[in-house]
Amino acid sequence: MTKTDALNLLFQLAIDRNEAGGYKVSATDASGRTVPPDRLSSFLYFNNEQALYGLLSVTDENAVHLKTNDFLQLFTGKTHPFASFSGRTSDDEAHLAALQEAAKVWNEPDFWQHAELDAGMIRFDEEKIGISALSSMILHDAIREKIEASAIRFEQLPALLPHLRKFGWPGETVTNMPVRVAFRLTEPDAETDTEWLLETVVVSERGAHWTPAVRKLNADMADALPAKWKEFADEIREKQSEMASFLRSVEIDPGNRFLSMPMSDPEVRMFIQEDLPVFQSFGYSVILPAWLKSVTESKMRVRTNASVQSYRSAAGLDEVLSFDWNFSLAGKDIDQDSFRKLVDENREYIRSGDEWFHIDPLWLKRIRELMEQADAGEWTVKDLLFQEIPEEIVPVEDDDEADDPLLAFSMQQSLREYVDMVANKHGLPDAGVPAALKAELRPYQIEGYNWLVFMREYRFGACLADDMGLGKTVQLISYLLNVHARPETDAPSLIICPTSVLGNWQKEIERFAPSLIVHTHYGPSRAKDEEFDRLVAERKPDVILTTYGTATQDDETLGGTVFASITLDEAQNIKNMQTKQSRAIRKLHGDHQIALTGTPIENRLSELWAIFDFIHKGYFGSFRTFTDQFIIPIERDDSELEKRKLRAKIRPFLLRRTKNDPDLQLNLPKKLEQNEYCPLTTEQAALYESFIEDTKFKLDTLTGFERKGLILKMLSRLKQLCNHPSLFLKEPHAPADQMLERSVKLNRIVSMAADIAANGEQCLIFTQYIGMGQLIRQCLSELHDIDVPFLSGSMPKGQRDHLVEAFQAGEFPIFILSLKAGGTGLNLTGANHVLHADRWWNPAVENQATDRAYRIGQTKFVHVHKFVTVGTIEEKIDKMLEEKAALSADLIQSSQWLTELSDRELDDLLSFER
Repeated sequence: MTKTDALNLLFQLAIDRNEAGGYKVSATDASGRTVPPDRLSSFLYFNNEQALYGLLSVTDENAVHLKTNDFLQLFTGKTHPFASFSGRTSDDEAHLAALQEAAKVWNEPDFWQHAELDAGMIRFDEEKIGISALSSMILHDAIREKIEASAIRFEQLPALLPHLRKFGWPGETVTNMPVRVAFRLTEPDAETDTEWLLETVVVSERGAHWTPAVRKLNADMADALPAKWKEFADEIREKQSEMASFLRSVEIDPGNRFLSMPMSDPEVRMFIQEDLPVFQSFGYSVILPAWLKSVTESKMRVRTNASVQSYRSAAGLDEVLSFDWNFSLAGKDIDQDSFRKLVDENREYIRSGDEWFHIDPLWLKRIRELMEQADAGEWTVKDLLFQEIPEEIVPVEDDDEADDPLLAFSMQQSLREYVDMVANKHGLPDAGVPAALKAELRPYQIEGYNWLVFMREYRFGACLADDMGLGKTVQLISYLLNVHARPETDAPSLIICPTSVLGNWQKEIERFAPSLIVHTHYGPSRAKDEEFDRLVAERKPDVILTTYGTATQDDETLGGTVFASITLDEAQNIKNMQTKQSRAIRKLHGDHQIALTGTPIENRLSELWAIFDFIHKGYFGSFRTFTDQFIIPIERDDSELEKRKLRAKIRPFLLRRTKNDPDLQLNLPKKLEQNEYCPLTTEQAALYESFIEDTKFKLDTLTGFERKGLILKMLSRLKQLCNHPSLFLKEPHAPADQMLERSVKLNRIVSMAADIAANGEQCLIFTQYIGMGQLIRQCLSELHDIDVPFLSGSMPKGQRDHLVEAFQAGEFPIFILSLKAGGTGLNLTGANHVLHADRWWNPAVENQATDRAYRIGQTKFVHVHKFVTVGTIEEKIDKMLEEKAALSADLIQSSQWLTELSDRELDDLLSFER
């Protein structure tokens, strides 16, 4: 085998042609593996600079989409030196051969000589030029595409064919002339002069117009041209002859002279109506009088009012929209028949009285298509609300710069009120809070729950983006109770979350919905493939919990189930749409998709596309389409119009409430405390078990004072281990990303603090250990570029006072404090989040620290997060504190109570539950 053979890649193509003549192409390699469409595109478009070598190609998850013209173009230039293509099946091979055969004819200089028109079809003498019937059909499709891309009507082709045979398709001939040839139409000079003038002008590189002097109008073109252009005389003559051959308004062959001919009003009218659209479609330059050029499309107005009619369904979102269309030209109303006639005649310039108006015929054609769709009853209130109707019909917010739009859209008052109600999520049908819910929902949480159920009923995905602390979890759990109380629900719901909050979900479902059967799909011993299917069939769980990493690894296992619902917690984890994780999760199947996120997504455009591609697939089209429609205009041009359009499109799918909403403030406590449960990593768990066994052995040999001292030392060591194994092992710090992998708690604290900062809020992080504070500080600096001060007992008073003042002034978002040094005496009301990285055994000490933010002068809701590692001494002591607090707060005002535990209590405390 030669080196070239080894490098050669064979792509086996599956070619699917649709009725419109377009193609969907997928490929496998020589080993039978599916080739990603983006990779296939780069090989197909290897030599196509116009398509940016495949970057502009249209792809979906499985295939590349090509028009016939595109496909032919791929086989006309140089193909990739290390790639070859064959058909996957015999039919595919035949189609590929026909495409290659057609491509060869398509690019021959005498191509149009072989084309004939027969009963509306373009046909070729297949035997004469040596092509198959399939190749002939492909060429027909390619020509039709070429015509449709212009403003020419297909029925004009018979008249144009002789000119195409002589000159080819205009614009395809490459020229090196430093000038271009144009026709110029000049209106009569005076009221008594009725003749117009059509002449050829030469336009220089600087845009100056040149015509021959009057005395040289009849001279040979080479003699009339200035000396600097004489060498281009033949090319200029050829271009003029080509343009003149397309004139329908007059019949003239200027020969070897520059065209200069008078025209009457009827001839000008025909020139504007018939010739001009063809010239513009073919890219020929036509210079019109200034007054005619200044006429814009704004002279034509279309107005429509939407209302509802009940002939198709009862009421609500399924009710069919009815449209009332009105048209005007230059302020004068015209009827629908006149409008339709304009469309049918494909006219671009229209004369009304003594005035000319320029109208884009493609725009008129589009409006007529919309009218036909609307009159056929294709759109409902639901389509209008969720922007699933053409964008021309979508009402956008008022725009001062577009106060006189081409197409003005309005809604019947009752319809507007209904759409506003659903869009604003107020007054939705009451789903009834499930009796099995062990919580009392606040009014705004009931609204969120009703909205999730409503979105499910109408099969629309939902993004619940409430601020951190407003209870997204309990709203989702209420929804799950509703779904799994229905007799028709026979599949589990799937929740995918970061590893750091897996314990939180277990605890919260157990607390608020103990009736739900939960299975955690996580860890090395988890069920896979058939075993997973058997587990679901036998145990019939209501909810399956898993992590992003596990879902990515087990995408085939999970992909075999159609879940009752799929929820992504912290959905911003799939923001990078090209990662394996994002692609795998977006392929999962569910009856309803929900995204939960506490961070605003409206301004993170690539993240927004990925989330919406999950919750309501296809809503924004491909990412390339979304980039062209929104990302480029918004990020490059800062387009306010596109921002408004985007907000209007995402609004129905997005429910976001913030703690600053005045309506919510009345329903919230001033302070919310909650535990954030985190599992140990495998490394931590092994160290934890080993240390406990060793400590238990030592305790059995000690009594009295020594035993108490060992217990307190042991507790401190275990708390350090729960924070991070490097603190326990007294290791130096490694790079931040490596340190995060070894502790879920550290990962969670860092990500939560970064989210709080990104949301424009401030937080305090308390820890008992200098090493933990330094570790958090390092990670926030390296990974999120946030410089975080750390106030410890060694900091001088002057520096401490300066930092407190700067934090209160909002100069930095995150402040790390040693529990002892920063737990009392400071006023830090700038913060509305307090994170306790490790638990103090005396709640009074924690409360004093929390009160640095939650004190007089605090006007914001304060959210307190207490980090607890699942199954460890932290969780067990947290439960003990709750029980003892219920009996007497006096009993736990110090940590000494821990040394007085009985042997049974101590044994329970030292047990470890994985």
